[in-house]
Amino acid sequence: MARYRGPQSRIARKFKEAIFGPDKYLERKNYPPGQHGPNKRRSKTSEYGTQLLEKQKAKYTYGLLERQFSNTFVKASRRKGKTGEILLQLLEARLDNVVYRLGIAPTRRAARQLVLHRHIIVNGDVVNIPSFSLKQGDLLGVREKSKSLLFIKESLAGRVSKYPWLEWDETMFMGKFLNYPERDQIPENIKEQLIVELYSK
Repeated sequence: MARYRGPQSRIARKFKEAIFGPDKYLERKNYPPGQHGPNKRRSKTSEYGTQLLEKQKAKYTYGLLERQFSNTFVKASRRKGKTGEILLQLLEARLDNVVYRLGIAPTRRAARQLVLHRHIIVNGDVVNIPSFSLKQGDLLGVREKSKSLLFIKESLAGRVSKYPWLEWDETMFMGKFLNYPERDQIPENIKEQLIVELYSK
């Protein structure tokens, strides 16, 4: 299965939620896509269907493929604690996600591109693997040659949100991954228990 590169609004409409950020098109058409539009009579979604939708929503939100997501779930299930919460913590610790959270890129898709194009360093070394998992205390930032990029400067200028598990030094263009976030600190509207129930079948 290839990575989805189609219109994001179509996916957002599928979940009736702006999972990729503000979406004017979704506001105008807040119903699932398809030729029948809002007039199509849809039967009640089964329990399995509800669980599958929640997993798909998490996949699209964090930009993972099916195998990547299932492998992450396996890692979460092997750790002590609530599997669903650990799953989200592992997703939040991905390098592309942290680059997005720090405001270096406006979207996760853009953050993935910055990582792939070798603009990001972790603990002083260039890392071009978006799925790279950060550990407590890791330092990451923008490569020296890339600090002058207009795209990065504009993104950081519009930086508003701050997350308690991350630190950012504006002068050095460096951030720090302090610790894994608690569930109530993760803003994504994902019902992780449904995902756990799906994989438990």
